[in-house]
Amino acid sequence: MARRIVDISIPLESDVASDPPVALPKIEYLRHDQTIDRIRGFFPGLKASDLPDSAGWALEKVEITTHNGTHLDAPYHYHPTMDHALGAPKPAMTIDQVPLDWCFQPGVKLDFRHFPSGYVVTARDVETELERIGHTLLPLEIVLVNTAAGAKYGEADYVDSGCGMGREATLYLTERGVRVTGTDGWSWDAPFSFTAQTYAKTHDPSIIWEGHKAGRDIGYCHLEKLHNLEHLPPTGFMVSCFPVKVKGGSAGWTRAVAIFEE
Repeated sequence: MARRIVDISIPLESDVASDPPVALPKIEYLRHDQTIDRIRGFFPGLKASDLPDSAGWALEKVEITTHNGTHLDAPYHYHPTMDHALGAPKPAMTIDQVPLDWCFQPGVKLDFRHFPSGYVVTARDVETELERIGHTLLPLEIVLVNTAAGAKYGEADYVDSGCGMGREATLYLTERGVRVTGTDGWSWDAPFSFTAQTYAKTHDPSIIWEGHKAGRDIGYCHLEKLHNLEHLPPTGFMVSCFPVKVKGGSAGWTRAVAIFEE
């Protein structure tokens, strides 16, 4: 049986509108000819000409947060405690505490590209899409949400593009045992620019980060800034999204992929 792997991650890169300006990653690239002095620090007396083609090593210096690039958010990112709806609240898991079996499971894709940017997806929207693709959710399946933001990555309005998952939509998934979800948008929630407009009219604080804050009721993780979801079928693939183990971290970077057995 042949195996096909589809990369559903974006790269970490500078000078791309992948995040708000205050949160953009910064990467300094050091070429082979710029690191000779570093090597001399280990091997005193070494001359550049002693190295093949006078080439040192290439490396990169980065200034990033755990939420740059494609990453997996831990329940700790959303709230200090979790599982309020399941009994006594407990401390929210940090990324190094997330069970690894959550991160390698069958995938389900919900196609919400038709929703306008800023739209807040409801539980009924999720139910309708599941009916359309003929799928009943199983515990631990990884649910990926394909939004209009996926086609906007790298463009100036990426952060403000795509629909977001509302509180009730998120709980619809987690109440059925889903523990990892994902989106190709900048955030699991609707873009802040749209939420701010609604808040200015209603002054209702419950709409702020409502999809994230659903993790207070039932702890779950979500992937943000996925890519290539339009190339995935609704079902029939595995998702691998093991996070980097950042001690006590609110998120960890991941090379998320979809795996098909053909």
